[in-house]
Amino acid sequence: MEILGFLLAALIGISLGLIGGGGSILTVPILVYILGINPVLATSYSLFIVGTTSMVGAINNYRKGFVSIKTSFLFGSSSISTVFLTRKLLVPKIPTILITIAHYQITQSMAIMVLFAMLMLLASTAMIKEGKMNSASKDETKLDSIPIFKLFIYGVLIGMATGFLGAGGGFLLIPALVLIFKLPMKNAIGTSLLIIALNSLIGFTGDIGHVRINWNFLILITSIAIIGIFIGGLIAKKINGNKLKKAFGWFVLIMSFYILLKELLFA
Repeated sequence: MEILGFLLAALIGISLGLIGGGGSILTVPILVYILGINPVLATSYSLFIVGTTSMVGAINNYRKGFVSIKTSFLFGSSSISTVFLTRKLLVPKIPTILITIAHYQITQSMAIMVLFAMLMLLASTAMIKEGKMNSASKDETKLDSIPIFKLFIYGVLIGMATGFLGAGGGFLLIPALVLIFKLPMKNAIGTSLLIIALNSLIGFTGDIGHVRINWNFLILITSIAIIGIFIGGLIAKKINGNKLKKAFGWFVLIMSFYILLKELLFA
């Protein structure tokens, strides 16, 4: 199973290189169901893996001119602080057993995976319908015309999702960057990778001291995922990105139903 887990870690990177931020959505399920890591620890590991791989992807996109630094920090200011505070202050206080009904217990681990499956449902829907956003303007919106309050709320929501579930939120970020900032799709993907990297890595620092981290394992699996990014980048040059994203969206949709069935009916 460990070898399969490492192969799937490469898939995380390959999918990130192929379709952008949404490709990291499978990190937590792979860590939990294939590598046998506790869901709470898996969300922490996911922050490091997703953050590091996204930073590599962001650097590649920056070199190509597809990253808006201003947009990254304006959007990221609320989400980054929310991720850090969520991991540092809220996650450690969540009880192991949340609710007991008769002899049925809803645990923290079960709740994390069910919420993650719901997040995957949203992600898969966004990836399947992504083509509708490709007609966005090529000109970045002027910063003084952006609805700041709406931007702040959106950033907080993404920060909470990232903090609680260890997911980068690329499938949420990309529509926001296209619709609010009017970024072209390639720029939205590149910019989202930088925001995800900052969110995830700063969120991970909030876990230090709260969880016991196996650094050898974490660095190994992250390195494999990074290699996958470059493989994905090479494949992306030969495959239609929109069709690939839709196919991946359907795969994520099926995985979300599997997780819901496993946690709710066969736990």
